[in-house]
Amino acid sequence: MADHAVVSGRLVLHDRVVAGRIGVADGRIESVEEDARDREPQGPYIAPGFIDLHVHGWGGHDAMGPAGSLDGMARALLRHGVTSFLPTAVTSSLPALATFAETVRGWMPAAPDDGAAPMGFNLEGPFIAEARRGVHNPKWIRDPADTALPEIEGLIDGLRLATVAPERPGAIELIGWLTGRGVRVSLGHSAATLLQAGAGYGAGAMTTTHLFNAMTGIDHHSPGLAVAALTGDDAYVELIADGHHVDRAVWPIITRTKPPDRLLLVSDAIALAGTGDGRMTIGGVEIEVRGDRCTMVVGGGLAGSVIALDRAVQNLVAAGLPLAYAAAAASANPAALLGLTDRGRIAAGQLADLVELDERLTVRRVMRAGRWYPAG
Repeated sequence: MADHAVVSGRLVLHDRVVAGRIGVADGRIESVEEDARDREPQGPYIAPGFIDLHVHGWGGHDAMGPAGSLDGMARALLRHGVTSFLPTAVTSSLPALATFAETVRGWMPAAPDDGAAPMGFNLEGPFIAEARRGVHNPKWIRDPADTALPEIEGLIDGLRLATVAPERPGAIELIGWLTGRGVRVSLGHSAATLLQAGAGYGAGAMTTTHLFNAMTGIDHHSPGLAVAALTGDDAYVELIADGHHVDRAVWPIITRTKPPDRLLLVSDAIALAGTGDGRMTIGGVEIEVRGDRCTMVVGGGLAGSVIALDRAVQNLVAAGLPLAYAAAAASANPAALLGLTDRGRIAAGQLADLVELDERLTVRRVMRAGRWYPAG
């Protein structure tokens, strides 16, 4: 690859879009030069690379599969503008989760340069509420109080994000323990009351797993986790912006309530994403994809998504949000949640992870660590 390059266009910064140029050297952004004289900027949009914190698969590749599956998933995600990601496990037995963790850890040093970069992994369970389990297999759901810490000690290395239902016995103690080990805890798949959810955030939880889905919501007599997440200014919230998981009419409630830097776009995509209609099994549950909707064959409940973050950004902008806001929800905000300071923004010193978008916000090509790759 070239050691030096200049990328020009409409730069999508964290708070605005401006004409400008980005100097790239040795895989990092060396300089950012705005052109304040250009009041009608032209050329492609240049956004920071997208970061997907919650994704179970893509392009026929499962995050809980072998290293080759992770290779395929990373390459498929990059073609949609995702330059960093957390392979995400569904609720499974602790031995199965240990195998998943070991596989991801062993794969990360050899992850392909032409794929999204792994940042560790995400565990969506098993410490969740059976009543709000969604597609997760109830056979493997556990109470934290019934799980000795040495049983999960082997999961900590590389674990960046974990979902916990705060009302489960022992959950508050687990949240504090995980937070103390540097793991970001997300409240979700939960039947928590407002007070129980508040206790979870108070114990150190920082974010919320796919807001409104699989959780207690907004009830004027019995407010639950969704209310705690929306009214707690410090709490991050995930949004699956496919229009199925949360109706578009509800999006303004989120965007008008949460500070702009606390919204996280996630895909929650499954392995069938990008492959068309079909069926697969997740955690022993049969899933069906028809068009852009993914549901359980029995019962018809939603079971993940088939979008990537490029479509999520497009959807938010189509709903009236500024591009800078939508792009930050897919880049700067997830980086900030994980405490990453080397990616997520267009600024000197950052990794040269960029997405070139056309007028319709369709990905044209993707730069990872200073090298361009075609969209898929």
